[in-house]
Amino acid sequence: MQETRQNRISRLLQKELAEIFQSQTRSMHGVLISVTRVRISPDLSICTAYLSIFPSNNGEELLKNITANEKSIRYELGRRVHNQLRIIPELRFFIDDSLDYIDHIDELLKK
Repeated sequence: MQETRQNRISRLLQKELAEIFQSQTRSMHGVLISVTRVRISPDLSICTAYLSIFPSNNGEELLKNITANEKSIRYELGRRVHNQLRIIPELRFFIDDSLDYIDHIDELLKK
């Protein structure tokens, strides 16, 4: 039962975080941030979001910027989901490098 609730809340947070990043990156031409996966702790207090950033060469810089603005992102998330969640979880962001890994494996297989 608990895992079902965790999955439902993870999907909700993934959708809302994706909309927040989409609205924030409209002004930055040529930058795309996708929320690939969201995991939430069993007590619903910590949300771990994995981000795919395009172009990937700016990934570390953008991740530092996102981490620096974590409180404003959490506030915006709270405004969007305040009817569904009583406590807004603490946000943690990581780069999802699975696409880069797939490209690397493809290049190795072509050789």
